[in-house]
Amino acid sequence: MPPTLRRQAAYAALLRVFKPGTPGMGKRLAAIPRMIRASLKGDYDGGARLLAMAAAGLYVVSPIDLVPEALLLVVGLVDDAVVATWLAGALFAETERFLEWERRRDTVIPGKVVR
Repeated sequence: MPPTLRRQAAYAALLRVFKPGTPGMGKRLAAIPRMIRASLKGDYDGGARLLAMAAAGLYVVSPIDLVPEALLLVVGLVDDAVVATWLAGALFAETERFLEWERRRDTVIPGKVVR
């Protein structure tokens, strides 16, 4: 998926997070440690996305900034807000994807297809 589509998907996830039928905040938060563990074990393919989200989180809390707030006031805050919004959307989208993966994984019998 191209980067602009991934960004749009992350922002769209923010809008659909509270729609009926989607996982609630409690389920999503509880899924984060399982998602990290499954990615580290190689069971879940979310490693690169989790790395991007970790980098975004570090950028938001880091005192080092591409657009310093002290010099550019509001403009300096906007870049942090954009990154934080993307991070929230990406986290919502990824937890929803992980929960769907977990649900489907439980219905699949591991093994190889023999022909």
